Amino acid sequence: MSHLHYEVADGIAHITFQNPPVNGLGHSLRLALVNALDEAEENPEVKAVVMTGSERAFSGGADITEFGTPRSGWQPTLRTVIEIMEAFPKPIIAAIDGVCLGGGLELALGAHYRVAASRARIGLPEVKLGLLPGGGGTQRLPRLVGLERGLSMIVTGEHYTATRLADTPLLDRVVDTPVVEAAAAFAKEIVAQGAPLKRVRDIKIEELDAQAFLQVSRRNLAASSKHFPAPKLCLEAVAACVELPFDEGLKRERELFNTLMTSPESLALRHIFAAERAATKVPGVTRETPRREIRQVGVIGAGTMGGGIAMNFLNVGIPVTILEAKQEALDRGLATIRRNYENTMKKGRLTQNQVEERMALLTPTMSYDDLAQADLIIEAVFEDIGVKEAVFTTLDAIAKPGAILASNTSTLDLNIIAGFTKRPQDVIGLHFFSPANVMKLLEIVRGDQTSPEVLATSLDLAKTIAKKPVVSGVCDGFIGNRMLASYRAAADELLLHGASPAEIDRALENFGFAMGPYRVGDLAGLDIGWAIRKRRQAENPDLDLSCVADRICEAGRFGQKTGAGWYDYSAGNRKPKEDPIVTKMIDDFRAEKGITPRKFTAREIVERCVFALANEGARILEEGIALRASDIDIVYLNGYGFPAHHGGPMHYAQQVGLFNVVRSIKRYARLSDSAAAFWQPAPLLVKHLDSGEPLK
Repeated sequence: MSHLHYEVADGIAHITFQNPPVNGLGHSLRLALVNALDEAEENPEVKAVVMTGSERAFSGGADITEFGTPRSGWQPTLRTVIEIMEAFPKPIIAAIDGVCLGGGLELALGAHYRVAASRARIGLPEVKLGLLPGGGGTQRLPRLVGLERGLSMIVTGEHYTATRLADTPLLDRVVDTPVVEAAAAFAKEIVAQGAPLKRVRDIKIEELDAQAFLQVSRRNLAASSKHFPAPKLCLEAVAACVELPFDEGLKRERELFNTLMTSPESLALRHIFAAERAATKVPGVTRETPRREIRQVGVIGAGTMGGGIAMNFLNVGIPVTILEAKQEALDRGLATIRRNYENTMKKGRLTQNQVEERMALLTPTMSYDDLAQADLIIEAVFEDIGVKEAVFTTLDAIAKPGAILASNTSTLDLNIIAGFTKRPQDVIGLHFFSPANVMKLLEIVRGDQTSPEVLATSLDLAKTIAKKPVVSGVCDGFIGNRMLASYRAAADELLLHGASPAEIDRALENFGFAMGPYRVGDLAGLDIGWAIRKRRQAENPDLDLSCVADRICEAGRFGQKTGAGWYDYSAGNRKPKEDPIVTKMIDDFRAEKGITPRKFTAREIVERCVFALANEGARILEEGIALRASDIDIVYLNGYGFPAHHGGPMHYAQQVGLFNVVRSIKRYARLSDSAAAFWQPAPLLVKHLDSGEPLK
C-alpha cells in the first residue's frame, strides 16, 4: 500500500503512515488508510488497530498543496476517513508521537482511543493560515478538553504538549516509553476487557454559562483580530458545537470553512506559508553542500544592533565574544543586554538562572586578538565604507582560516567590503533588523565570490537562531532598504505636495502597517538615513537630493532618542504628538520649491506608497537581486511591518491586478516632470501584464 505500512502482529493491525516529511494527509495517504482499515475489518485475526506515524510526526495535517485543487475534494476526504474510523467495529487506537496538528489531530479525534508520547505536540493551527479546522475539529476538540480550552486552542492555533493535556479525556494515556508499544499494550487491555468503543461525537457538552462565555469571547476577538476574519469564524464554529446537534455542527463548520477558503486574508496567509519555505531553497545550495560548524561567534560593536545580534546566539547556547573600542561603550552594551534579559524575566519568559547562563556565554573585549578563534565574526559598526574597510582589513589578518566574516551593512556594496580581504569567498552579508533580538528577518547578502558553503552555513544558522532568511544579491540597499527608499520617496512626494506626516502614517496604519513611515523613522533614528542621504549626495553632486527630512535632522531632531523628530515625544512617553514647528518646516520647504499643497485621500496615499514598493520590487526581481517575488514579500512582512493579511507587496499587487497597478503608475507619471522620472512602471510588471502570467 502506498504511503503507509500495514502489518498484523499478535492480533493487532499496525498502520504506520509513511509520507515524509510530516505525514501530510494527501489523497494518496487517505485512500491507502481506508484500504488498510477495510483489510483489518475483514481479517478475523485482527482484534484492534493501532494507527501511528513516526517519531517526528503522527501527522502534520492536510497537504497544503492540495488546497484549492480538485484533489482536496477527492474521496475519501478527511471527513469520510474520520466517519469510517468512528463507525469501525473494532477498537482504533491512535499512537501519537512528534507533531499531531491540524488534520492530523482531527484524524486522531476520529479514533476510539488515543495514546500519546509525553513530548508530542498537539494543536489545530489552521487559524494561522486564515482558516478553521475543516475536519470536525471545532466540534470534537471542545468535547474533550472543555469549551474554554478548546476555543483557545482553535482561535490561537497554539500547540500543547501531550503532558499539558494529560488531565483531559483527549488522551487515554500519556507515556514516556515507546508510544507504539504502549498503544499495542493498551489495545490488548481494552480487547480483553471488552471495553465499548468511544466516539467523540457522542459526548454531550454540558458547560455552565456557555453563552455568556461565548459573548465575552466575541467581544474580545472583535478587538484583537481586526484584519482577520478567521478567529471570529473559528469562534462561531465552536459555538455550533454548543448550540447545534453534532451533524448540524459539522455542517456549520463546513460552511464557515468554505467562506474562509476563498477569503483574501486566507489566500495571503497561505501565500506567506509557502513563501517562507520557498525562501530557503537557493540555487547552488543542496543538502550535500558542506556546512561549517559554528561553535563560537564574534560580534564587533556593542551598540543597539551589535548587542541585539549577540543575544540571538546567546539564546541558543552559542558563546559570543563582543568587541568595542572603548570600555565605556562596552560596559554600556553589556548593561543593555542584561537589562533586556531581565525585562524578559520580569514577563515570566526567563528564569534568573537562564539570564545568568546566557550572560555567562558573553565575553567582552577591546582586542581583536580575542576574536581569532571565532567561527563566525559579524561586524555591526557605523555605516561608513571607511570604517568597514578598517574592520575587515583587521579581521583578514587575525581571523582563523575558514572563519566566516559577515557584515551587517544595510546599504553598502558587499563586494567592495569582501575586497578588503584576501578571502572574499568567506565574506557574506548578514543584515539583521532592529531590534535584532526581536525582528525575525535576516537578509543574507551573497557577494559575487561568496562560497556555496558559506551561504549554506548562513541559511542553516538562520534557522538555528529562529530567523526567517531571504537571500539577496548585491545592490545599494539590497532588497529591503532599496524598496524602502522608493516607499519613502512616494511618502515624501505626498508630504511635499500637501499631506502631513500624521495623515500619511494614519492611512498606512489603517491599511494594516504596524507604523507609518514617519513614526518608523522616529523610532529607528533619523540620523541614520541622513548619513545615507549625505553619502548619496556626495556621490551625485549634480543632483538635488535635498528633502524636508534634512531640515528636521539639521535642527537636531533625530526621533524618539532626542525627544523630537517628525513628532514630539514627552519624556518617558512614546506617543507621537504633531508639532507646529515641523509643520512650518514643511510649509517653508514647499514654498521654496514653489509647490502649492493639495489634499490627498487615504486611498491615494496607500496606493502610491504600496505600488511604489511593488514597482521597485519588480525591478529587483528582474535584476536577479531577489530570487522570487515571494522572497520580496517575506522581506517586507518580517522586516518592515507590511500587513500579513495583504500577503506582502508583490502578492498584494497581483491581487489588486497588475493592470490596475500599471495604470495607476502611469497616471501618477503624468502629474509632473519630476513625477514622470519616479513613476515609471517596471518593465517586468508590463511584461506580466501583457502575458497574464503571475510574478514568480
